[in-house]
Amino acid sequence: MKTEFDLLTTVEQGGCSAKLPAQLLDAIVKNIPVLKRDELLVGTDTHDDAAVWKVDADTAIISTTDFFPPLCSDPYEFGQIAAANALSDVFAMGGVAIMALNLVMFPSSRIDIQVLEEILRGGADKVAEAGAVLAGGHTIDDYPPKYGLAVTGIVHPDRIITNCAALPGDLLVLAKPIGTGAIVAGQRLGEVSQEDYQAALDGMKLLNSRGAEVMRAHGIRCATDITGFGLLGHIYEMASGSDVHIRIRSTAVPLLAGAYALVDMGCIPGASFRNLRYIDPYVRFAEGLDYNLKMLLVDAQTSGGLLLSCPRDLAEAIARDLRDCGYPATAIIGAVEKKVDGQPAVMVE
Repeated sequence: MKTEFDLLTTVEQGGCSAKLPAQLLDAIVKNIPVLKRDELLVGTDTHDDAAVWKVDADTAIISTTDFFPPLCSDPYEFGQIAAANALSDVFAMGGVAIMALNLVMFPSSRIDIQVLEEILRGGADKVAEAGAVLAGGHTIDDYPPKYGLAVTGIVHPDRIITNCAALPGDLLVLAKPIGTGAIVAGQRLGEVSQEDYQAALDGMKLLNSRGAEVMRAHGIRCATDITGFGLLGHIYEMASGSDVHIRIRSTAVPLLAGAYALVDMGCIPGASFRNLRYIDPYVRFAEGLDYNLKMLLVDAQTSGGLLLSCPRDLAEAIARDLRDCGYPATAIIGAVEKKVDGQPAVMVE
C-alpha cells in the first residue's frame, strides 16, 4: 500500500546538497594515513568516483558508497534516486554493477515503517534495473531518515575510466542537464511548476549505465559523474588530477527547465555558495559572465550526468550516441588545453 507521508517535512537540505564542504573534507582526509598497495589501482589521491582493486589480469573490483537525506516527498522516488546516485560511481568508471548493500538510517518510532518499505522498494527496483543483485545491508535508528547503497562493480584493469586522464585537445561532453539543487529548493518554496519538478526527478532516476556502455564502446579513458560539488567542482578535480587547463563555455551547458528562472529570482541553495568558495582559488570567470549561470555551474547535483573528456574527433559521435540512448540534453561544453604557468585550472567564458 502506497504511503502518503511527505519526506521533505523531515529535512532542511537533502540529496547531495547535504554533503560536507569539499575544502573541509580535503583538510581532514589529507591527514589520514593511507596504506599503499600495488593492487589498489585507484584510491583517494585524485578524488575519483570510487576505489578500484585489482584481483587478477582480467578483473578489478570497483567499490563505492553513497547515501543522503530525502530530496523529494515520495518515499519510493527517494529510494530510486538514492540508488541511482550510488550506482553511478561504478558507471562513471566504466564498470558494470554486480552487487549492492542497503545503507539505512530510519526513525522507526517517529515515521510509519511502511515509508521505509517504499524507500527500499524504490532502491531495489533501481538495483535490479542496473542488472545488479541486492544482497542485504545495515540499518540503524536515526532521524532524519537517510538511504543509500554500498555498491560493488567490476571492470577490466586496463579499461578503468578515471577523472585524471584528460588530455590537451580533448573536448568535454556532458550527458545530463544541471540544476537539480535549484529545482529541489524551488519545490520547497512552492516556486517551481510540477512539470519542471517531475522532469528533474525523472532525470535523477535515470541510470548512467547506458552512458557507461557508450564510453566503453568508444574507449573513453577519462570521465566522472556530476554530484554534490557541482559541475565546476568536478571539472576542477578533473583538471587538477590530469594536470591540464579546462575551458568551459557557460552558455553551452544544458540546464533543467525552470532552473535558470529560479536562480534569477534568488532561489540559490546554500550548497552553491559552499561550492563556489571551494573552487574560487582555482577557477576564473570571464568578466561580465551571467551571474545566474555562474551559480548554476556550482549548483549541487544529485544523481547527475556523466562528464566525458574525449578526443576531439570522437566528440560529436559520442554526443550523438548518448542522445540516442536516452540522454537527449547531451552537449559539448568545453575543451581541454595544455596547462600554462599562471593559468587557473579552469576558465569559464
